[in-house]
Formats: sequence, structure tokens, C-alpha cells
Amino acid sequence: MSRAFVKETENDTTGLPDRPVSTDRNFVTAAGLADIEAALSRFEAAHRAALESGDRNAAAAASREIRYWGARRASAEVVKTSDDKSKASFGMTVSLRRDDGREQSFRIVGEDEADPSRGTLSHLSPLARALLTHSPGEAVTIAGHEAVILEVR
Repeated sequence: MSRAFVKETENDTTGLPDRPVSTDRNFVTAAGLADIEAALSRFEAAHRAALESGDRNAAAAASREIRYWGARRASAEVVKTSDDKSKASFGMTVSLRRDDGREQSFRIVGEDEADPSRGTLSHLSPLARALLTHSPGEAVTIAGHEAVILEVR
């Protein structure tokens, strides 16, 4: 049988779906923009290396990441952190006390920067939305529970 009629499934990388790109505005901190640019550079280098070595799967995976991070770079809107510390806003760190006594602090950042385990929250997350525009001393409702904002910095 001719090779023209054989499906090469193990090397077929055309089915690799793109990463979904958020339709919300892409607010980022200055550090977040630098992270996006670093990721883009890293995947461009990985793509070149994959092409040089003939690794089609790695090239396709890197190309997918280049498309994602390129789209995120193109839509990035750097938001300067406000000097007004009287209320929570993008780029600020907010400390709060939950109704069970736990105290937590979170920095409100862009979607790609968010990592709750490291203390950063997407500005689109329910918790960040509950905190935005509120001041120290104010109580906010988070998932049916109350929390008091202790500090905004």
C-alpha cells in the first residue's frame, strides 16, 4: 500500500486545539506584562529548538503557546496601581479577616498573573470582585460569609 493512503496519527499535530483566550479585558500589572513577554520569548525559543531538532510535536505545542501568549501580549492593558489606599483596586494587596477568624492577604492582579496559592487573585475572581472599591473597616460578603477588610496597600 502506498504511504499516501496511510494516516499518520502518531505525528499528527494539526488537531492540537488553541488555548482559550479570555474575552474579558486583559488588565495586567507592569510585572504581569513582563511575565507575558518572558513566556512569549521562552516559547519562541522552544519553537526554534523544536524546528531545528525536527520534533514536530514539540514545535506544534510551542506554536500553540506562542499564539496564546502573543494574543495576551497584544491585548494587555497595563494598569497603574492607584496611589489612593483608601479603597481596594487593581494591583493592590488587601488584607481581610474572615468570619471564622482567619486572616488573609491577596494582591489583585490580571488573569494570567493570578495564583491564589501565592497570594494573587484575578481581578475577575468572585473574591476580588467582592473586595474592589471597598475600604478598610468595611465588611464584604464572600461566598455567603462575611469578611472585614483590615488593610489596603
